Amino acid sequence: MSLPDDYLDYPHRREGYDHDLYAWSNMHERAPVRWPKGSVAVWLVVSLEWFPIQPGGPFKAPGHMVTPYPDYRHYTARDYGNRVGAWRLLDAFAQAGVSASFAVNAAVAERYPELVEAVQAGGHEIIAHSTDMNGTIDASLGKKAERELIADAMTRLERATGTRPEGWLSIARQQSFSTLDILKDEGLTYCCDWVNDELPYRFANGLIDLPLNHELSDRQIIAVQQQSADSWAQSMRDAFDWLAHEARQLEGGRMLPIHLTPYIMGLPYRIAALEDLLSDLAGREAAWFARGCDIVSEWAAQQ
Repeated sequence: MSLPDDYLDYPHRREGYDHDLYAWSNMHERAPVRWPKGSVAVWLVVSLEWFPIQPGGPFKAPGHMVTPYPDYRHYTARDYGNRVGAWRLLDAFAQAGVSASFAVNAAVAERYPELVEAVQAGGHEIIAHSTDMNGTIDASLGKKAERELIADAMTRLERATGTRPEGWLSIARQQSFSTLDILKDEGLTYCCDWVNDELPYRFANGLIDLPLNHELSDRQIIAVQQQSADSWAQSMRDAFDWLAHEARQLEGGRMLPIHLTPYIMGLPYRIAALEDLLSDLAGREAAWFARGCDIVSEWAAQQ
């Protein structure tokens, strides 16, 4: 059976992806961005997550319970991140003199107020990370329910922290066809879900994407690929070296996002690898450790 002559005709086909959500471009063809310090913006992102003991939502979030209810082994391992691991990360950041963004479930802000207070006292940024780890999004959720979910997360985070977040990280970086407009309506400045770049870019509705590449996360390298903490740290150094070299060649700033999970990197046999990495990078002339809001602000001012 042969295909009709017009089978491959598509009226919306264009350069890049076939949609109007953002203007497509090659990163190396854009006007260079300049950071206040150095040439590589190092963006540390820590996920503070609360996992209900029974999974819910349209799909199971990464790191969720895996054995038949009640899954105390994974439930308590995740709780370890907020009780122990996150505090080690805060100590490591303070020791290196660097700032970070913390992607926080509303349930964490309500259940661990002393942790959120410590995050704020350290000068770190809080990014909205839904309600809890059952607060997942996809198109099957429906626009009304999704709007209520996002509004609920934002309201609860603002009430618990005293500050309305500028940034949003969806669970599993998952969005529906409505998410970008809902985030814009909620007054958010940027989201971190789209990983198709290494610098910020603006959507057609004005929202900014600050790409948080999952390939550079401790979850992907340590938990999924089963690499050691030292191997993960070397991967971060390799990425930094490459980006710094590229920045020199192209005379424009670059960005290195480092996504951290407290119950993974906060373990006592891994935390030293993070401390050594932070000390190393913080001493490099090319490095600018910055929160997500700082990176977005600097980038937007130059556009």
